[in-house]
Amino acid sequence: MSDAVSYQLKDGVGVITVNNPPVNALGQAVRAGLKEGLEKGLADDGARALVVIGGGRTFPAGADIREFGKPPQDPSLPDVIDAYENSDKLVVAAIHGTALGGGLEVALGCDYRVAVKSGAVGLPEVKLGLLPGAGGTQRLPRLAGPKAALEMITAGNPVKAPKAQDMGIIDAIVGDDLEAEAIAYAKKLVADGAPRRRICDMEAKAESPSLFEEFEKGLQKKARGFLAPFHCLKAVKAAVDLPFQDGLKRERELFQELMESPQSKAQRHVFFAEREVAKVPGVSKDTPKREVKKVGIVGAGTMGGGIAMNFANAGIPVIIKEVKQEALDKGLATIRKNYESTAKKGRISMDDVEKRMSLLSGTLDYDDFKDVDLVIEAVFESMDVKQDVFETLDKVCKQGAILASNTSTLDVNRIASFTSRPEDVCGMHFFSPANVMKLLENVRGDKTSDDVVATIMDIGKKIGKVAVCVGVCDGFVGNRMLHKRQAEAVALVEEGASPEQVDKVIYDLGFPMGPFAMSDLAGLDIGYSIRLERRKAGDPDAQELTWLDKLAEKGRYGQKTQAGVYKYEEGDRTPKPDPVTAEVIEQHRKDKGITPRDVSDQEVLERCMYVMVNEGSKILEEGIAARALDVDIVWIYGYGFPVYRGGTMFWADQVGVKEIFDRVSQFYKEQGGEQWKPSPLLEQLAKEGKGFHDAK
Repeated sequence: MSDAVSYQLKDGVGVITVNNPPVNALGQAVRAGLKEGLEKGLADDGARALVVIGGGRTFPAGADIREFGKPPQDPSLPDVIDAYENSDKLVVAAIHGTALGGGLEVALGCDYRVAVKSGAVGLPEVKLGLLPGAGGTQRLPRLAGPKAALEMITAGNPVKAPKAQDMGIIDAIVGDDLEAEAIAYAKKLVADGAPRRRICDMEAKAESPSLFEEFEKGLQKKARGFLAPFHCLKAVKAAVDLPFQDGLKRERELFQELMESPQSKAQRHVFFAEREVAKVPGVSKDTPKREVKKVGIVGAGTMGGGIAMNFANAGIPVIIKEVKQEALDKGLATIRKNYESTAKKGRISMDDVEKRMSLLSGTLDYDDFKDVDLVIEAVFESMDVKQDVFETLDKVCKQGAILASNTSTLDVNRIASFTSRPEDVCGMHFFSPANVMKLLENVRGDKTSDDVVATIMDIGKKIGKVAVCVGVCDGFVGNRMLHKRQAEAVALVEEGASPEQVDKVIYDLGFPMGPFAMSDLAGLDIGYSIRLERRKAGDPDAQELTWLDKLAEKGRYGQKTQAGVYKYEEGDRTPKPDPVTAEVIEQHRKDKGITPRDVSDQEVLERCMYVMVNEGSKILEEGIAARALDVDIVWIYGYGFPVYRGGTMFWADQVGVKEIFDRVSQFYKEQGGEQWKPSPLLEQLAKEGKGFHDAK
């Protein structure tokens, strides 16, 4: 037997145990072991039935991702499952932990399935731009019904064992001594004369004639731009329309189409990048971490409150500081309202609301921060204000406390200079709404210590964020690139495009919204005030007054005033074109002596996206981001870059770095401007015929 799988006869039942830690992934050794274990069980006259179980903490939790993109090795998973389904002896799958992807497909090849209450099952392949390729799309609809199978396969989310039992996937929930109870269950089935129950012999009947048509309409809204969910739907439909073997063949064809698609390559890149981004180059995984048992937040506004919720959700006590009692009360009331709204939707219980609120306390006095392990400042984006805060924190906070700023653009090194302990200072840039958005840009200053970096990366994980470590510069990674795109979008409208055209091009690329709809959501006043401060400070790079600023000067701040670039109806966030905006743009063009011209959608795409790629390349050159994958993850989780395009730099590789370099060079020749000066890294990769993810 393979070391990865063992076989033992126990109390008249053959037990096949997978031992391939940490998650019993279905690599070649496990597949071979499962087949060999089955053969041993079938040949063992003492075994009246068989049980398949996972050793350690889980049933097989899916394919071995290390085999992705490599030539297949025998036995294939479909062949293994086929052997189990055609076994002469009754087979029970015993599930604990998570039976995901190929793991669930193995369980569906068995006759019966039992699980502990805490177990979960799922087919998450859609999240990698794939579909279940070992019969999952054919067996699940036969067992749970096509509608439930569609929901489960196209969403890719795990289902807890009790719900899976209601769906007919799990036959029995058993106690925590899984092996003993699974053996007893198998023996009882044999004693009761229970039949073999091959799912392939069952029929998949659509719950309604219009099931697939209606489900596809829903997918068009939920999964806009994605290929895999629609292929999943086609595969499940094949389970209804075709005999089992023909359905398997169709599933395989659809799987291969997805495996070779750019979308799946992009989604698999994101899967690996999300794991890799947690490892900070130059910071050893053995670096000690500081203990964070209590957190202080300066500011109870929208950001401060949202940040506090992340820690309360993770069971970490938080004390929030405000200047006035009224502001503090308002902030805490908003947090309670947010939690109660989540409870009304059934996502948490009212007990959870009270438990989380009990972890939050308020203060008007910095002295109450004496015992906190981490402070995050979330006050107005002004260096003078930050200076006051950090000088005070330096005096009040204990030695070893981490002092973090939630600044989105300001110089973290300068902020650190306001303290006597710059090694303890860092940036922790949360994205709005902070309790929802997954990205956390952890900013490492010149003097930030390794153990602080290790701690804030670990904290990010604990509070459910995808944390990326970045360096210090104006806007860090995300906003620095965003500002370049926004400036191009504004310029394109100045030259003749409409805001609607620019937004549509970016939306059609796969973003949740275009630059101007996003400005309205964030508030035009925010960008306006930043640009105003820069002009007042005499910043030579400050953008001159734009038509967007002129809208802000009219008090049109976006959704919050029901008018920005677009107009909004009461209670409706749908942006609608506004004649007032068109007039402001027209007058602005006249004031600047600009004759509007026709701007093609292709030019909009190139100028908005290639300027970001060029800036991302400069960020990599400067070491602000250590790897191209860091930039990708920032843009996917912070700005809604379409997952199926893999992030800004991965997308650039797919478009072709040389093609982008050539166009950037042309824009620089035609328009000038620092934003179009080609990055030396971009030029080098173009000449070498490489992509950003080839660069080491």
